Amino acid sequence: MSSTPHFLPTGTVYGTLLNFRAEVEALATQMTQPPYKAPPKAPVLYVKTANTWSPHGSAITVPAGVPEVEVGASIGMVIGAEGDVEGFVLMNDLSIPHASFFRPPVKFKCVDGFLGIGPVLRDAQEVADPAGFRVEVRINGELKQSLDFSQLVRPAQQLLADVGEFMTLAHGDVLMLGCGPGRPLARAGDRIDISAPGFETQSNMLVKEATA
Repeated sequence: MSSTPHFLPTGTVYGTLLNFRAEVEALATQMTQPPYKAPPKAPVLYVKTANTWSPHGSAITVPAGVPEVEVGASIGMVIGAEGDVEGFVLMNDLSIPHASFFRPPVKFKCVDGFLGIGPVLRDAQEVADPAGFRVEVRINGELKQSLDFSQLVRPAQQLLADVGEFMTLAHGDVLMLGCGPGRPLARAGDRIDISAPGFETQSNMLVKEATA
């Protein structure tokens, strides 16, 4: 495992929607309705802009008027110099809960600080198969979600190849493998810990926005 503390990306961070089978099953009815009337054929991506990045251990501010946020535990693939995978990192892809399915979720997902990252990069050479990843989410020490990355629609290498068919990922970019369904909710005052065997636990505290 890398000894560099508090990893932060040097490129663009992309999230992936609908990459857990149970997530697709839960939304199957909606995906057959207008405007698209069919499930997507290619990976569905969104950008977590640099203003969202929060290093491990930092406080994340919950905007006034937002009672709860969704916790989106994920693992990001960090792209290497040859377009391969350099390493993997734990991520907490926070979002304001929303019902919008087809519209780009920018205003819900790109709030300042809404991506917990780190603490360190795990070298890809240490990972025999990303399908073996098992991630747990704890809020204030209580287990709230378990994710099994053998349940992905597109496993890590297939996701990377499919994204590469329509865009080029640069050295330092990060592509998240996806977030599962049933994402737990958290609020200001909560501590969120995301853990997985072989990774150092990623932790952030949610704090209330200061008001005048």
